[in-house]
Amino acid sequence: MIADIYAPSLALLTDLYQLTMGYGYWRNRMHDHRAVFHLFFRSCPFGGEYAIAAGLELAVDWITRFRVEREDIEYLRTLVGNDGEPLFPPEFLDAIDGMQLSVDIDAMPEGTAVFAHQPLIRVTGPLWQCQWIETALLNIVNFQTLIATKAARVCEAADGDRVLEFGLRRAQGIDGGISAARAAYIGGCTGTSNVLAGRLLGIPVRGTHAHSWVMSFDDELAAFQAYADAMPNNCVFLVDTYDTINGVRNAIRVGQQLRDLGHQRVGIRLDSGDLAELSIEARRMLDEAGFHDAVIVASNDLDEHEIIKLKRRGATIAVWGVGTNLVTARDQPALGGVYKLGAIQQPNGKWQPRIKLSELPIKTSTPGIHQVRRFTSGETMVGDILFSELIGPPDSSRGETFVGDPLNIATHDASEDLLKPIVRDGELATKLPELGDIREFATQQRGMLPADTRAIESPVAYPVALEPRLADQKRQMIAKVQAM
Repeated sequence: MIADIYAPSLALLTDLYQLTMGYGYWRNRMHDHRAVFHLFFRSCPFGGEYAIAAGLELAVDWITRFRVEREDIEYLRTLVGNDGEPLFPPEFLDAIDGMQLSVDIDAMPEGTAVFAHQPLIRVTGPLWQCQWIETALLNIVNFQTLIATKAARVCEAADGDRVLEFGLRRAQGIDGGISAARAAYIGGCTGTSNVLAGRLLGIPVRGTHAHSWVMSFDDELAAFQAYADAMPNNCVFLVDTYDTINGVRNAIRVGQQLRDLGHQRVGIRLDSGDLAELSIEARRMLDEAGFHDAVIVASNDLDEHEIIKLKRRGATIAVWGVGTNLVTARDQPALGGVYKLGAIQQPNGKWQPRIKLSELPIKTSTPGIHQVRRFTSGETMVGDILFSELIGPPDSSRGETFVGDPLNIATHDASEDLLKPIVRDGELATKLPELGDIREFATQQRGMLPADTRAIESPVAYPVALEPRLADQKRQMIAKVQAM
């Protein structure tokens, strides 16, 4: 996908300080020390209690295609410091010229339900390479995870109705529109209006017509008749250009003409006014005219909260076109994911855990090389344990209780470690699933969440805990650093 959209090298898709730190590591002969970083978020978005991991395929594509090209080096030679001298010495630029990544990536599969402080991605490799790729990983994964989660919430509110992503014209640029369409499809949308996303990604494309079509003709009926002549098998009429109820009458008249010609599928779209009241009246009119299968599509600044309100009022809408509020995540436009060092390998081969402290407890990192073990009972998720591979996994034989939640893992009938090997030494180590399979997996994951955790209103936190020995290590490291 990267090569389909962008032709030049994307190696410099990073922040400058990643490169200045890389130079510092190189100068101190630390650059080849192996390190482990974790990409995670600190709180679930939109006031919810879960997120849907997304963006891995694009991130992996970027990593496996990464190469520092000659034009990248020539650009870096032009950078100067505050003294007007070259920012990077020629020896360092020679060292990175032609660089390809040799990192390992372990990650939660796209579509996985994930929670705060759990690593979506774990990166292991040379310190300067791990540092270099931080920005791109966060750029890709933060946004797509945010939009996939928003889409999942919208689909939860729609309760089985179809949801279409209609947001390209309001998206944050070209790539924002394509990435949002992909993530929204993972989150549960059934299609997009974005034709380029359809071509690049295989997402079903859907659409109706605009008010300008109706306004281009002398009257609404003539506009509908002309559209029916042009698109007899794709007729969903936008009925609110002048008067919605009269628009429904005109749609029915043209629908009857289409039916006489053997075309059965007709629908209408509502884009303004009281959508609940109008949909109820439109449904009555369509049914009386014998169009029981005609669909009612609604748009107009919808989101999960508005859909819930409309459903409670008895709206008869079958397809929800959600645009701006979905692709821009208007109520929370950034996930806030971070990328933190968990451990670094010493020259003697021993791994040394690292911790970041903060006056805000939520910003204090957890040391170690992280893995997440998920426990299930039947088809329901019941709790997760974060553990460090430097210490070892949770052990039910010890009868452990866990910091943050009184999980008794001995009572659960299955478990799985969520971080899977994806990239080894810079090369793809496994076949990634097709986008449709990712979408199906995400839907399955959402269905396995406890109902009160995936609720839109007043959700209940999912049980997530630290393995006891990791919790002890974290406390000891905090105390040690504070005593310095």
